[in-house]
Amino acid sequence: MTTPRRTLNRSLLSSALLSSTLLGASLLASATALAAELRMGLITPPQHIWTQAAERLAETVAERSDGELTITIFPAGQLGDEPAMFSQMETGLLDMGIMTAAITSQREPAFVGWFTPFLFDSVAEAAEATETNAAQQMLANLEDKDLHAFGYTFAGMRHVLMRDGRVESLDDVHRDKVRIIPIPAMQAWWREAGATPTPVHLPDVYQSLQNRMLDGIDIDLDALVGSGFYEVAEHLTLTSHMAFPAVSVISQATWSSLSDEERELLEDAMQEALTWATESQIEVEASNLAYLKETIDVFSLEDAEGVFDAANLAFQARFGDHPVIQAFQQEVAARQDGE
Repeated sequence: MTTPRRTLNRSLLSSALLSSTLLGASLLASATALAAELRMGLITPPQHIWTQAAERLAETVAERSDGELTITIFPAGQLGDEPAMFSQMETGLLDMGIMTAAITSQREPAFVGWFTPFLFDSVAEAAEATETNAAQQMLANLEDKDLHAFGYTFAGMRHVLMRDGRVESLDDVHRDKVRIIPIPAMQAWWREAGATPTPVHLPDVYQSLQNRMLDGIDIDLDALVGSGFYEVAEHLTLTSHMAFPAVSVISQATWSSLSDEERELLEDAMQEALTWATESQIEVEASNLAYLKETIDVFSLEDAEGVFDAANLAFQARFGDHPVIQAFQQEVAARQDGE
């Protein structure tokens, strides 16, 4: 008479175990559904201020979301150059990045305004210009390009590093192969200066200088020091001829897939990281320059704006009529005049 009871007990036990297993699987599936991993690409090496900002962002987001929203960082062009990374954002292979305003200008031409020659004397001045209406309009224009922009941060001002001597006049760069970022603004400016503007992928610059495939580079101090370019080119001419901002972006597809809470968390964390990077860069600019002065020949070109006057005019003739660029230049000038 006990056999049916045992059979019943076993049935109940089996049902309980099955329910427990299904519940556990359901909870696991729910946890998995809640967790999200974002992929973030950068062209800069691990020691660069932008990569450090990305790492800080990832740490903050993981901590504040209790690990349910994470960001994996791919620095140093691991996923390709910036045009390739923008394409990956379009196809869903990459979620976000801190991208140079230079390459971003290929998608939104208004960003060329940031490369107006001699518009700023320092990173601090350039950072203040992010508050202008025109600078914010540039970010807003990316919405039509399937990108959501968080904001700006900066590397150092642009200078000229040469293998064989200082730049004291345009004769010193005549026909020299000067590495640039391949955007029309830099190409036009350097071509009018008499040099041969030569696009080279950043990770290949060191070897190109070493092998004399390049005579010099248009570079900021952070990338110069961080990538060790001073080891293969020993003459730095300080010009501060252009600012060099970055734009933090995320694909609209990824942005739309996040909950309101995740968007708010990511927005806040990103603004903190970008602000930290800009403030740090202002301080690092001075320490980088001090280090280079002890290491290589550093020369400050007096009246650099006048020396490059023909190149400056060529830039303005080609790009100065764009309405947002024109507004940006005017707003920056007005702010500087008001100081």
